[in-house]
Amino acid sequence: MEKVQVVSEPASESWGGLWTKQKLDAFIDYVKAYLRIMKSYPYWKTIYFDGFAGSGERLKKHNSSQITLDIELDESVSMNEINLYKGSVQRILELDEMTFDYYYFIDTEPKNIQKINKLKKTISHIPENRIIARESDCNAQIRQLAKAFKSKKLAALVFLDPFGMQINWESIASLKGTRTDVWILIPSGVSVNRLLPRSGEVANQQKLEKFFGMEFNALHNFFYRNDKSDTLFGEMSRTQKLDNPIERVVELYKMQLKTIWKHVTEKPLVLKNTRNVPIFHFLFASNNENAMKIASQIIQKKQM
Repeated sequence: MEKVQVVSEPASESWGGLWTKQKLDAFIDYVKAYLRIMKSYPYWKTIYFDGFAGSGERLKKHNSSQITLDIELDESVSMNEINLYKGSVQRILELDEMTFDYYYFIDTEPKNIQKINKLKKTISHIPENRIIARESDCNAQIRQLAKAFKSKKLAALVFLDPFGMQINWESIASLKGTRTDVWILIPSGVSVNRLLPRSGEVANQQKLEKFFGMEFNALHNFFYRNDKSDTLFGEMSRTQKLDNPIERVVELYKMQLKTIWKHVTEKPLVLKNTRNVPIFHFLFASNNENAMKIASQIIQKKQM
Protein backbone atom coordinates (compact mmCIF):
# COMPACT_ATOMS: atom_id res chain seq x y z
CA MET A 1 0.00 0.00 0.00
CA GLU A 2 1.43 3.36 -1.00
CA LYS A 3 2.02 5.86 1.77
CA VAL A 4 1.52 9.56 1.22
CA GLN A 5 3.74 12.01 3.03
CA VAL A 6 1.92 14.82 4.76
CA VAL A 7 3.57 18.22 5.08
CA SER A 8 2.66 20.10 8.22
CA GLU A 9 1.40 23.64 7.58
CA PRO A 10 -0.27 26.47 9.52
CA ALA A 11 -3.98 26.02 10.17
CA SER A 12 -4.81 29.12 8.09
CA GLU A 13 -3.40 27.41 4.99
CA SER A 14 -4.38 23.83 5.69
CA TRP A 15 -4.45 21.35 2.82
CA GLY A 16 -7.52 19.80 4.42
CA GLY A 17 -5.95 16.60 5.62
CA LEU A 18 -4.62 13.52 3.93
CA TRP A 19 -7.69 12.90 1.77
CA THR A 20 -7.09 16.02 -0.34
CA LYS A 21 -3.58 14.96 -1.34
CA GLN A 22 -4.76 11.38 -1.79
CA LYS A 23 -7.41 12.49 -4.30
CA LEU A 24 -5.15 14.78 -6.30
CA ASP A 25 -2.25 12.34 -6.42
CA ALA A 26 -4.55 9.69 -7.86
CA PHE A 27 -5.92 12.10 -10.44
CA ILE A 28 -2.53 13.42 -11.54
CA ASP A 29 -1.26 9.86 -11.98
CA TYR A 30 -4.17 9.21 -14.31
CA VAL A 31 -3.58 12.45 -16.24
CA LYS A 32 0.00 11.38 -16.94
CA ALA A 33 -1.13 7.96 -18.17
CA TYR A 34 -3.88 9.54 -20.29
CA LEU A 35 -1.47 11.92 -22.03
CA ARG A 36 1.01 9.13 -22.74
CA ILE A 37 -1.72 7.08 -24.40
CA MET A 38 -3.22 9.99 -26.36
CA LYS A 39 0.22 10.82 -27.76
CA SER A 40 -0.29 7.80 -30.04
CA TYR A 41 -3.48 9.35 -31.45
CA PRO A 42 -2.41 12.75 -32.81
CA TYR A 43 -5.57 13.08 -34.91
CA TRP A 44 -7.61 13.59 -31.73
CA LYS A 45 -7.73 17.09 -30.27
CA THR A 46 -7.41 16.66 -26.53
CA ILE A 47 -9.25 18.82 -24.02
CA TYR A 48 -8.74 19.14 -20.29
CA PHE A 49 -11.90 20.38 -18.58
CA ASP A 50 -11.96 21.42 -14.92
CA GLY A 51 -15.46 22.39 -13.85
CA PHE A 52 -14.54 23.75 -10.40
CA ALA A 53 -11.11 25.20 -10.94
CA GLY A 54 -10.78 27.54 -7.96
CA SER A 55 -8.22 30.31 -7.88
CA GLY A 56 -4.91 28.52 -8.23
CA GLU A 57 -3.85 29.16 -4.66
CA ARG A 58 -4.68 27.78 -1.25
CA LEU A 59 -7.90 28.86 0.35
CA LYS A 60 -7.52 30.95 3.48
CA LYS A 61 -9.59 30.15 6.54
CA HIS A 62 -11.50 33.42 6.47
CA ASN A 63 -12.71 32.71 2.92
CA SER A 64 -14.26 29.34 3.73
CA SER A 65 -17.81 30.39 4.61
CA GLN A 66 -19.29 29.76 1.16
CA ILE A 67 -17.71 26.33 0.91
CA THR A 68 -19.07 25.50 4.34
CA LEU A 69 -22.54 26.34 3.04
CA ASP A 70 -22.02 24.43 -0.18
CA ILE A 71 -21.23 21.13 1.49
CA GLU A 72 -23.84 21.62 4.22
CA LEU A 73 -21.28 20.97 6.90
CA ASP A 74 -22.07 18.32 9.48
CA GLU A 75 -20.15 17.02 12.48
CA SER A 76 -18.17 14.49 10.40
CA VAL A 77 -16.15 17.25 8.70
CA SER A 78 -13.65 19.46 10.50
CA MET A 79 -12.95 23.08 9.58
CA ASN A 80 -9.37 22.17 8.69
CA GLU A 81 -10.74 19.80 6.07
CA ILE A 82 -12.63 22.65 4.43
CA ASN A 83 -9.87 25.28 4.53
CA LEU A 84 -8.02 24.00 1.50
CA TYR A 85 -7.22 24.61 -2.08
CA LYS A 86 -7.81 21.66 -4.35
CA GLY A 87 -4.53 22.31 -6.15
CA SER A 88 -5.60 20.96 -9.54
CA VAL A 89 -4.96 24.05 -11.67
CA GLN A 90 -1.30 24.53 -10.96
CA ARG A 91 -0.47 20.83 -10.87
CA ILE A 92 -2.05 20.27 -14.28
CA LEU A 93 -0.37 23.26 -15.89
CA GLU A 94 3.01 22.30 -14.48
CA LEU A 95 3.00 19.00 -16.39
CA ASP A 96 5.43 19.87 -19.17
CA GLU A 97 6.48 16.57 -20.76
CA MET A 98 3.10 16.15 -22.46
CA THR A 99 0.24 18.58 -22.74
CA PHE A 100 -3.40 18.83 -23.82
CA ASP A 101 -4.35 20.76 -26.92
CA TYR A 102 -6.70 22.95 -24.89
CA TYR A 103 -7.35 23.60 -21.20
CA TYR A 104 -10.68 24.85 -19.88
CA PHE A 105 -10.88 26.08 -16.29
CA ILE A 106 -14.39 26.94 -15.14
CA ASP A 107 -15.30 28.83 -11.99
CA THR A 108 -18.13 31.10 -10.86
CA GLU A 109 -15.88 33.57 -8.99
CA PRO A 110 -14.44 36.43 -11.13
CA LYS A 111 -11.44 36.81 -8.81
CA ASN A 112 -10.56 33.15 -9.30
CA ILE A 113 -10.66 33.53 -13.07
CA GLN A 114 -8.41 36.58 -12.82
CA LYS A 115 -5.88 34.62 -10.79
CA ILE A 116 -5.89 31.72 -13.25
CA ASN A 117 -5.33 34.17 -16.11
CA LYS A 118 -2.40 35.58 -14.17
CA LEU A 119 -1.05 32.09 -13.48
CA LYS A 120 -1.14 31.02 -17.12
CA LYS A 121 1.22 33.87 -18.03
CA THR A 122 3.87 32.10 -15.97
CA ILE A 123 3.51 28.85 -17.96
CA SER A 124 6.07 28.83 -20.77
CA HIS A 125 5.48 25.37 -22.30
CA ILE A 126 1.79 25.92 -23.15
CA PRO A 127 0.69 28.70 -25.53
CA GLU A 128 -1.38 31.19 -23.58
CA ASN A 129 -4.31 31.03 -26.03
CA ARG A 130 -4.72 27.31 -25.30
CA ILE A 131 -5.51 27.97 -21.64
CA ILE A 132 -9.06 29.27 -21.27
CA ALA A 133 -10.35 30.43 -17.89
CA ARG A 134 -14.08 31.04 -18.03
CA GLU A 135 -16.39 32.60 -15.45
CA SER A 136 -19.47 30.42 -15.70
CA ASP A 137 -21.56 27.72 -14.10
CA CYS A 138 -20.11 24.25 -14.55
CA ASN A 139 -23.44 22.77 -15.65
CA ALA A 140 -23.75 25.18 -18.56
CA GLN A 141 -20.17 24.56 -19.65
CA ILE A 142 -20.52 20.77 -19.54
CA ARG A 143 -23.44 21.05 -21.93
CA GLN A 144 -21.39 23.33 -24.20
CA LEU A 145 -18.60 20.76 -24.19
CA ALA A 146 -21.07 18.03 -25.16
CA LYS A 147 -22.25 20.09 -28.12
CA ALA A 148 -18.66 20.58 -29.34
CA PHE A 149 -18.27 16.81 -29.74
CA LYS A 150 -20.93 16.78 -32.43
CA SER A 151 -18.86 18.84 -34.86
CA LYS A 152 -15.24 18.14 -33.91
CA LYS A 153 -12.92 15.16 -33.39
CA LEU A 154 -12.34 15.63 -29.67
CA ALA A 155 -11.21 13.57 -26.70
CA ALA A 156 -11.74 15.13 -23.29
CA LEU A 157 -10.60 14.42 -19.76
CA VAL A 158 -13.19 15.93 -17.43
CA PHE A 159 -12.42 16.69 -13.79
CA LEU A 160 -15.45 17.51 -11.65
CA ASP A 161 -14.40 18.31 -8.11
CA PRO A 162 -17.22 20.15 -6.32
CA PHE A 163 -17.51 20.40 -2.54
CA GLY A 164 -21.26 19.87 -2.68
CA MET A 165 -24.11 18.89 -4.98
CA GLN A 166 -23.67 21.61 -7.60
CA ILE A 167 -23.61 19.21 -10.55
CA ASN A 168 -27.02 18.42 -12.04
CA TRP A 169 -27.52 14.99 -13.53
CA GLU A 170 -28.90 16.55 -16.70
CA SER A 171 -25.44 18.00 -17.36
CA ILE A 172 -23.70 14.66 -16.79
CA ALA A 173 -26.16 12.91 -19.09
CA SER A 174 -25.38 15.35 -21.92
CA LEU A 175 -21.96 13.66 -22.27
CA LYS A 176 -23.48 10.36 -23.37
CA GLY A 177 -21.88 9.07 -26.57
CA THR A 178 -18.85 11.36 -26.32
CA ARG A 179 -15.19 10.43 -26.09
CA THR A 180 -14.81 11.53 -22.48
CA ASP A 181 -13.04 10.15 -19.45
CA VAL A 182 -14.58 11.59 -16.30
CA TRP A 183 -13.40 11.81 -12.71
CA ILE A 184 -16.12 13.06 -10.39
CA LEU A 185 -16.14 13.72 -6.65
CA ILE A 186 -19.35 12.63 -4.93
CA PRO A 187 -20.14 14.28 -1.56
CA SER A 188 -21.52 10.97 -0.35
CA GLY A 189 -20.93 11.32 3.37
CA VAL A 190 -21.70 14.99 3.73
CA SER A 191 -24.16 16.79 1.47
CA VAL A 192 -26.10 13.82 0.06
CA ASN A 193 -26.39 11.74 3.20
CA ARG A 194 -27.39 14.78 5.24
CA LEU A 195 -30.35 15.38 2.94
CA LEU A 196 -31.59 11.88 3.84
CA PRO A 197 -32.70 12.12 7.50
CA ARG A 198 -33.46 9.01 9.52
CA SER A 199 -37.10 10.06 9.78
CA GLY A 200 -37.58 9.85 6.02
CA GLU A 201 -39.06 13.34 5.99
CA VAL A 202 -36.87 14.75 3.23
CA ALA A 203 -37.07 18.53 3.02
CA ASN A 204 -35.10 19.20 -0.16
CA GLN A 205 -36.50 16.63 -2.56
CA GLN A 206 -35.80 18.69 -5.69
CA LYS A 207 -32.09 18.94 -4.94
CA LEU A 208 -31.83 15.16 -4.69
CA GLU A 209 -33.81 14.73 -7.91
CA LYS A 210 -31.48 17.07 -9.82
CA PHE A 211 -28.39 15.39 -8.41
CA PHE A 212 -29.39 11.80 -9.18
CA GLY A 213 -31.61 12.43 -12.20
CA MET A 214 -34.45 10.42 -10.66
CA GLU A 215 -37.93 11.06 -9.35
CA PHE A 216 -38.16 11.37 -5.61
CA ASN A 217 -40.40 8.32 -5.11
CA ALA A 218 -37.73 6.09 -6.64
CA LEU A 219 -35.06 7.75 -4.52
CA HIS A 220 -37.10 7.32 -1.36
CA ASN A 221 -37.60 3.63 -2.09
CA PHE A 222 -33.85 3.21 -2.56
CA PHE A 223 -32.92 4.70 0.80
CA TYR A 224 -35.94 3.88 2.99
CA ARG A 225 -38.40 1.12 3.70
CA ASN A 226 -41.88 1.30 5.18
CA ASP A 227 -42.55 -1.20 7.96
CA LYS A 228 -46.18 -1.96 8.73
CA SER A 229 -47.45 -3.53 11.92
CA ASP A 230 -50.83 -4.28 13.49
CA THR A 231 -51.62 -2.49 16.74
CA LEU A 232 -54.66 -2.01 18.96
CA PHE A 233 -55.37 1.09 16.92
CA GLY A 234 -55.10 -0.62 13.55
CA GLU A 235 -52.29 -0.91 11.06
CA MET A 236 -49.38 1.47 11.66
CA SER A 237 -46.70 2.40 9.14
CA ARG A 238 -43.15 3.39 10.11
CA THR A 239 -40.47 4.72 7.76
CA GLN A 240 -36.95 3.47 8.40
CA LYS A 241 -33.71 4.52 6.76
CA LEU A 242 -31.82 1.55 5.33
CA ASP A 243 -28.39 0.58 6.64
CA ASN A 244 -25.14 1.82 5.07
CA PRO A 245 -26.66 4.96 3.49
CA ILE A 246 -23.31 6.37 2.35
CA GLU A 247 -22.53 3.20 0.43
CA ARG A 248 -26.02 3.27 -1.03
CA VAL A 249 -25.47 6.84 -2.27
CA VAL A 250 -22.39 5.69 -4.15
CA GLU A 251 -24.06 2.58 -5.55
CA LEU A 252 -26.99 4.58 -6.90
CA TYR A 253 -24.73 7.18 -8.51
CA LYS A 254 -22.66 4.41 -10.09
CA MET A 255 -25.84 2.87 -11.49
CA GLN A 256 -26.71 6.20 -13.07
CA LEU A 257 -23.21 6.67 -14.49
CA LYS A 258 -23.47 3.25 -16.15
CA THR A 259 -26.37 4.55 -18.21
CA ILE A 260 -23.96 7.10 -19.76
CA TRP A 261 -20.59 5.31 -19.91
CA LYS A 262 -19.72 1.67 -20.56
CA HIS A 263 -17.25 1.43 -17.70
CA VAL A 264 -17.51 2.82 -14.16
CA THR A 265 -15.20 2.09 -11.25
CA GLU A 266 -16.69 -0.63 -9.09
CA LYS A 267 -14.43 0.41 -6.22
CA PRO A 268 -14.04 4.19 -6.22
CA LEU A 269 -11.45 6.01 -4.13
CA VAL A 270 -12.91 6.46 -0.64
CA LEU A 271 -11.83 9.72 1.00
CA LYS A 272 -12.13 9.85 4.79
CA ASN A 273 -11.78 12.53 7.41
CA THR A 274 -9.54 12.36 10.47
CA ARG A 275 -12.20 10.29 12.25
CA ASN A 276 -11.97 7.66 9.51
CA VAL A 277 -15.49 8.54 8.32
CA PRO A 278 -16.10 8.46 4.53
CA ILE A 279 -16.95 11.97 3.37
CA PHE A 280 -16.37 11.79 -0.40
CA HIS A 281 -16.06 9.10 -3.06
CA PHE A 282 -13.95 9.74 -6.17
CA LEU A 283 -15.41 7.91 -9.19
CA PHE A 284 -14.15 7.32 -12.71
CA ALA A 285 -16.17 6.64 -15.87
CA SER A 286 -15.12 5.99 -19.46
CA ASN A 287 -16.15 4.21 -22.64
CA ASN A 288 -12.64 2.79 -22.92
CA GLU A 289 -11.89 -0.49 -21.15
CA ASN A 290 -8.14 0.12 -20.93
CA ALA A 291 -8.75 3.51 -19.36
CA MET A 292 -10.88 1.81 -16.73
CA LYS A 293 -8.12 -0.69 -15.96
CA ILE A 294 -5.59 2.11 -15.49
CA ALA A 295 -7.92 4.12 -13.25
CA SER A 296 -8.76 1.07 -11.14
CA GLN A 297 -5.08 0.25 -10.64
CA ILE A 298 -4.37 3.82 -9.55
CA ILE A 299 -7.27 3.78 -7.12
CA GLN A 300 -6.08 0.51 -5.63
CA LYS A 301 -2.60 1.97 -5.03
CA LYS A 302 -3.91 5.19 -3.50
CA GLN A 303 -6.61 3.68 -1.31
CA MET A 304 -5.63 3.83 2.34
